[in-house]
Amino acid sequence: MKTALIAGASGLTGSYLLRMLLDSGRYDRVKALVRRPLGMNIDYPALQEVVYDFDHPDPKELRAHHIYCCLGTTMKKAGSREVFRRVDHDYPLELARMARQQGAERFALVSAAGANSRSMFFYNRVKGQLEEDLQKIPFEALLFMRPSLLLGPRKEKRTGEDLAKTLMKPLRFVIPPHIRPVHASQVAGGMLDLMEQKEQGTHFISSRLLQKYPITGR
Repeated sequence: MKTALIAGASGLTGSYLLRMLLDSGRYDRVKALVRRPLGMNIDYPALQEVVYDFDHPDPKELRAHHIYCCLGTTMKKAGSREVFRRVDHDYPLELARMARQQGAERFALVSAAGANSRSMFFYNRVKGQLEEDLQKIPFEALLFMRPSLLLGPRKEKRTGEDLAKTLMKPLRFVIPPHIRPVHASQVAGGMLDLMEQKEQGTHFISSRLLQKYPITGR
């Protein structure tokens, strides 16, 4: 029985990815780690919701062949650098370590275009440190999605991000492809597609590469 596990299924990219995982038929079971039930209206026999406490993780719940990690927060929502780092670095890293111990083979992560452990920007530095730490875990393959500005319908309002989207929209085709905004559904589509390929090792997937995937929904 082939199993996928997704963390962050209620977020922007994760919500698209969860539907894709379930609709693809590639997995006999899709385990969604959630803090509270998702409340999906459509019944998917393959879906298994696991109410999970990332501060008190249970390794047995992490048994899966493929791990999709879409965990992430914002400084505004986190309230402090400490909490931000816990959600964007510590939770994904602990998830990866435990999942590998339970037999997981491949791990895909939503990272960021500017991920760099030596960046002067805290956000990019945390993302880069996570990428480096994950590479110490012996997965068959690691896939780091590095989108630039993410497009798509968010549940919460982000004033600065909304302004950036408005300013960049008319300039979309003159912006270099590697920093061009990408829709969250394209990131999700890339994760699903690349996870099924046989390449091993570590792969960094830029906005340029993610733009070849179709946009689903708006």
